[in-house]
Amino acid sequence: MTEKEYNECVNLYADNVFRFIVKNLRHEEDARDIVQTAFEKLWRNIEAVDAAKSKSYLFTVAYNQMIDHIRKVKRVQLKDEVQSDARAHQSPAHDVKKTLREALNKLNDTQKSLVMLKDYEGYSYEEIGHITGLNASQVKVYLHRARITLRNYLVSPENVM
Repeated sequence: MTEKEYNECVNLYADNVFRFIVKNLRHEEDARDIVQTAFEKLWRNIEAVDAAKSKSYLFTVAYNQMIDHIRKVKRVQLKDEVQSDARAHQSPAHDVKKTLREALNKLNDTQKSLVMLKDYEGYSYEEIGHITGLNASQVKVYLHRARITLRNYLVSPENVM
């Protein structure tokens, strides 16, 4: 990979990688750090990475960094998110987003990442398997289970609007 190809990679994929990480972590500063680390690792391995595979490389590195970050946060038992119900009236669109966010939070980290990669980013099963280190069959099974969990949560009487 050349320096020009690296710069093109930054322009093409930085937003996608950031969006994927921030949707999983829900913390912008941590997501920025992870994306920066992914691009730094790409820069350090610029000679070894094929330009055609740079997107997959970036998502793989970012995914692994995100998993490490999640494990670290769980070990330290930090709670970064504080939910405030200060609003007296919430719009229906906000309620839908809140319900979807709660449904995603019911999934374990792997299932949540797989759903985000497949349904939000549009990756194929093989690409997701390469990013996460799973085979395509495992990706399909985990996604199926995640979607069942999501469906069961979303159709429960307390969540139907």
